[in-house]
Amino acid sequence: MMMQEKDMVCDVLSMTKQSMSDYTKSIGECSNKSLRSALTQLRTEAEQFQEQLGEIATQKGYYAASQTASAQDKNHVKSELTK
Repeated sequence: MMMQEKDMVCDVLSMTKQSMSDYTKSIGECSNKSLRSALTQLRTEAEQFQEQLGEIATQKGYYAASQTASAQDKNHVKSELTK
């Protein structure tokens, strides 16, 4: 059975999200500045790719982006995180 385009796009989005998480963890644990810089660049590229693919997926109806948070919701989260 062949995967449909929608399934492939969603799968790649999921894998990219996991890669970004792995890069972030590795950056935090890395003591080598050169390696840390390379990992940071890889994470940035993955973020850009995820954003671009996410936009395409949203346009094609493959992915429903979350709603924009209200100013009140943003302030609530900010206050909770700064406690």
